[in-house]
Amino acid sequence: MNLSMKWLNDYVKADMPIKDYCHALTMSGSKVEGYEVEGKEITNVVVGKILSKGPHENADALFVCQVEVGKDAPIQIVTNAKNVKEGDIVPVALDGAVLPGGFKIKKGKLRGVESFGMFCGLDTLGLTSHDFPYADPEGVFVIEEDCTIGQDIHSAIGLDDTSVEFEITSNRPDCLSVTGLARETAATFDLTLNIPEPTFKGVDGDINELLKVDIHNTEKCKRYCAGIVKNVKIEPSPRWMRERLRASGVRPINNFVDITNYVMLEYGQPMHAFDLRYVEGAHINVRNAVNGEKIMTLDGVERELSDDMLVIADEKKPVAVAGVMGGEYSGIMDDTTTVVFESAYFEPSQVRRTSKALKLKSDASSRYEKGVDPLISMVCLKRAFQLVEELGAGEVLSTVIDCDHSDYVPSEVEFNPEWINNFLGTDISDADMKNYLGRLGFTFADGKTVAPSFRIDIGCKADIAEEVARIYGYNNIPSSDFRGVAKAEFTEEQKFVRTLRNAAVSLGGYEIATYSFVSPKYFDKIRLPENSELRKVVKIVNPLGEDTSVMRTTTIPSMLDVLSFNYNNRNEKACLFEISKEYIPAKEEKPYINGDILASSGNKKHRYEYSLPDEPQKLTIGMYGGEADFYTLKGMIEQLLDEIGISDVDYVRAGDSNASDEKYALHPGRSAVILKGDVILGIMGEVHPEVQDTYKLGTKTYIAKLNITELMSVAAGKITYQPLPKFPATTRDLSLICDDEIPVAELEKAIKGAVGKILEKVTLFDVYKGKQIEDGKKSVSYSISMRSHEGTLTDEQADGAMKRVLKALSALGAELRG
Repeated sequence: MNLSMKWLNDYVKADMPIKDYCHALTMSGSKVEGYEVEGKEITNVVVGKILSKGPHENADALFVCQVEVGKDAPIQIVTNAKNVKEGDIVPVALDGAVLPGGFKIKKGKLRGVESFGMFCGLDTLGLTSHDFPYADPEGVFVIEEDCTIGQDIHSAIGLDDTSVEFEITSNRPDCLSVTGLARETAATFDLTLNIPEPTFKGVDGDINELLKVDIHNTEKCKRYCAGIVKNVKIEPSPRWMRERLRASGVRPINNFVDITNYVMLEYGQPMHAFDLRYVEGAHINVRNAVNGEKIMTLDGVERELSDDMLVIADEKKPVAVAGVMGGEYSGIMDDTTTVVFESAYFEPSQVRRTSKALKLKSDASSRYEKGVDPLISMVCLKRAFQLVEELGAGEVLSTVIDCDHSDYVPSEVEFNPEWINNFLGTDISDADMKNYLGRLGFTFADGKTVAPSFRIDIGCKADIAEEVARIYGYNNIPSSDFRGVAKAEFTEEQKFVRTLRNAAVSLGGYEIATYSFVSPKYFDKIRLPENSELRKVVKIVNPLGEDTSVMRTTTIPSMLDVLSFNYNNRNEKACLFEISKEYIPAKEEKPYINGDILASSGNKKHRYEYSLPDEPQKLTIGMYGGEADFYTLKGMIEQLLDEIGISDVDYVRAGDSNASDEKYALHPGRSAVILKGDVILGIMGEVHPEVQDTYKLGTKTYIAKLNITELMSVAAGKITYQPLPKFPATTRDLSLICDDEIPVAELEKAIKGAVGKILEKVTLFDVYKGKQIEDGKKSVSYSISMRSHEGTLTDEQADGAMKRVLKALSALGAELRG
């Protein structure tokens, strides 16, 4: 719903800043999507008067005009417009002006003659001939409005309204109108609301002599009001009406069509105007359609009707689909002389069903299907007649037809302030509650709240509490915990997983999500042994197919699938991670007494109780391309472990470990099991060449899988920060000769154990194999940093530590390099 602020001010003085207005209405329950100021893209365009028009000395198609624009002296403008002449009032874009689309006007020369601006046409200003019917749509806009020379074009032609766009929920159809939003505005700001009762004078005449109305289905049409206008004059609507329709997003057409649209926007009640000469027999019948009956609607489409649809018909044929759209010949023509105005109440659900069945949506149907005020039909008919008389568009008969079968009973709800305060958690006085509700149009009788007829959404005490709350201010209601409900917060495991996820993202990983159910063939693809425990799976009873028939016991195939898909779609590099579950079946099956699950064993059928599988969470990382290699993956894992407070882990060659059968998916010499003491934290390494070929990965690929439960068991609960050291560090360098087969990690572990608590850091800075080194040997160099927090280390302490180091290394077969 688009609301014209000029129109709104007819009913309530809303002169506050537009941003304050939008915020307040949103907070009181009428959500504002945004607002738009008309002509905001137009600057430095004024009203000008052409003083003279002469030929261009160098161009036959151009003219030189002297134009008065309200300045001390006229300005010169070169134009090719043929529809302007001396004395015309036109919009002038001066030097520096900006027009819709960001088009800027600057002074310059046209064929050697200076021009200090430009004349504007309708399209140049973002307007159409519907906005100003008298204007030439192809030429310069010659203004016929009352205005002054030099006046800003916005105020001169009424291009200065502000339109506010509301998102109206389906339970508040009363707000699909200017008066409805005026009520909300008045209630929100506690302002005076003025919606006058429409009246019209009319001319003598009995409508019953010209028209007859019968309602044949009083359940679907409870009220039908009709009136007649004679001697009509079809012409454009006045500027003020065109401006308001334009600001509301409705295109002006002619005075009678515009009146029906104006009343619909003003009161939320759709109306229709019929040309009486096309109502055969001058007899309107509100009836159900006949199966197979057809009608050509105003959009030019022939539609077939069914007997559950309501139509407005004359004595021979349907002339409109009730509440949805008029027929082809029901509209107003240029030669129409007598018009029938219709204002009716149609049952919402049948309008919805008809609109959906015909695939026909209109402004009328969107309002009727949500529900309109059941008591407003006659008010809107009177308002339409009032506008007809104001516009001098015809002679309104003073008598009307009102077929009223409505059985409207106001909605009454118990008014219980104590209950409302308890429900909202507030302490609002009875008087304030009544004030808030009174501002919204509610009344009180016999201890009950009586809802106004336009509030069809009120039905219980909670609805009344909501009305109190939104005017009181949701932001004024103190926050409190739900009674009887535990405070929602993350579990320790959830917090831990979030930390891992954030760390993986910060290291350049992109998170993926894969299916938990996979194909049994996955196990062959990663080279699992036939007797592997990972081949024991939970089978799905009703799988979509063999490819999704079991629950996965390892996440590695899922990651390889995604890496393969990226590689084969020419993604040059990838670094992906997934936090997901594996499903390890329970090892025991017990006889099932009261269950319904059947299992067969030989020729006998038994009932078994199947325990739920274990569902350990895993962090799986996969990468290829770019800088991806074994050490990049290892460094990423070390950063993750450091983030959760795990240090001093060991990397054991996966080929020498029985920790997991997943090692068969990895290269035997370029993979490792990650240990913290005796706890297996995960496995990592380069994917086995055979597995790479199976997944059609044409480059070296790397995989890691970390066990989240085990990570949590050894992670530091709290990170302890050490103060800056007060005493200097002592550094010693060691160059060792050892067997090539000894892992440098084992040497580092020996160094750490020998130095003890004064060790600060061990850094491997060189590994060398060459001519100076015996075959089968390697040179390894470490930098050892030692520091005490109790005082400066003495040479004796540092030398003692180094002696212990050399002794520990000697036990491993490592000696000082000579």
